[in-house]
Amino acid sequence: MNKIAIQETYGERFQHCWGCGPKNEDGLHMKSYPSESGKECVTKITPDKMYTGGVPANLFGGMIAMIFDCHGTASAAYFKHKVLGKELTEDTVIGRFITARLEIDFKKPTPMDKEITVTATAEEIGERKVIVDMVMEADGEVRAKAKMVAVGVKDNM
Repeated sequence: MNKIAIQETYGERFQHCWGCGPKNEDGLHMKSYPSESGKECVTKITPDKMYTGGVPANLFGGMIAMIFDCHGTASAAYFKHKVLGKELTEDTVIGRFITARLEIDFKKPTPMDKEITVTATAEEIGERKVIVDMVMEADGEVRAKAKMVAVGVKDNM
């Protein structure tokens, strides 16, 4: 996988997200990476026990949504960047995307003590929006699926 996390290429004012912002001291610092082929983006996270749901062995649904939210917008930024023929480098300041719509299909409980992998692919890349499909897996099983409509924003949002 590419060594540069997409979140590390966000412009200065977009680096403070609790889930994925590199400059949020108290945040999770999630990182999303394009695959070698550039056809998907992947993030991996092992949730801390504080993110348990109503059943202690399972991840809180809101946390699942947050993981999809952060990874989906990062992936949308990368897919748009790539379709414009640009590479992801240390000097990149990538266009920023935000969530316009997020649909989640919860398939099975997501275990707390296992690494979670989320893989994103672009369903559609438009002028201002990117539709991203995501699959969350843990312990070799699909736990949730999501579809996101992400919209590009200007630096002065």
